[in-house]
Amino acid sequence: MAKKVKVKIKTNRGAAKRFKKTGSGGFKHRQSHRNHILTKKSSKRVRQLRSMKNVSETDVDRILQMLPNG
Repeated sequence: MAKKVKVKIKTNRGAAKRFKKTGSGGFKHRQSHRNHILTKKSSKRVRQLRSMKNVSETDVDRILQMLPNG
C-alpha cells in the first residue's frame, strides 16, 4: 500500500523576489518607473522612487497566499 505523504506548500518564487515582510505583518515592495528612460524624469521624482512602498491592505491576503512561509 502506498504511503500517504504530506505535500509541501510551495512559495511563489516571483512574489518572493518582489515583496518583503514588515515587522507589523504587512508587505513592502519596490516602486515602478525607475529602470530606464530616466533622463526625462526629474531628480526629485527619481529620488522619491528609491524608497520602498507598503502594499495596500486589500492586496495583503493575496500575497500571503503566494508566500505561505512568510
